[in-house]
Amino acid sequence: MEINSNNRTDETGGAVQMAIDVRHMTEQQLAALGVSHIAYIKPVLVNGAQGFAIHAADGTPMAVAGDREIAVAAVLQHEMHPLSVH
Repeated sequence: MEINSNNRTDETGGAVQMAIDVRHMTEQQLAALGVSHIAYIKPVLVNGAQGFAIHAADGTPMAVAGDREIAVAAVLQHEMHPLSVH
């Protein structure tokens, strides 16, 4: 995810982490913040049965799991951070 267009690479071509001043982010950069790193888990009813929906940070639905532990495991398996929404 490119949040800062001023990202740089080191002499080996690897990405160099840059600090981002959130006071100067564009609307698009703010909307993309955390999309590939954070997933929200919230309880839902699916056809009358309890489930747990997994959404990207921007609200995009990604999956539904039968229980919270499976939802958390799925998020972690994709190297994301799970956050609960009540």
